[in-house]
Amino acid sequence: MSDPSGPAARMDEGIWRRLAFAIVAAAAVGFFAANAHLIYVAFQSQPDCIPHSKPTSGDAASAARSSC
Repeated sequence: MSDPSGPAARMDEGIWRRLAFAIVAAAAVGFFAANAHLIYVAFQSQPDCIPHSKPTSGDAASAARSSC
């Protein structure tokens, strides 16, 4: 019978450890890349001034502060 703690078992452990590290590293890179893309898009897609009607009564919904 083979020894479960022999060199083959240690090699399997090393492969799984490297695979786990690669998966975690890829997930971290993907997470930071996605957040960087969201920040980039947020700053690049600032809309121009959009005219809107000012409410005549105080209870109607409107923009908090007009940029026009």
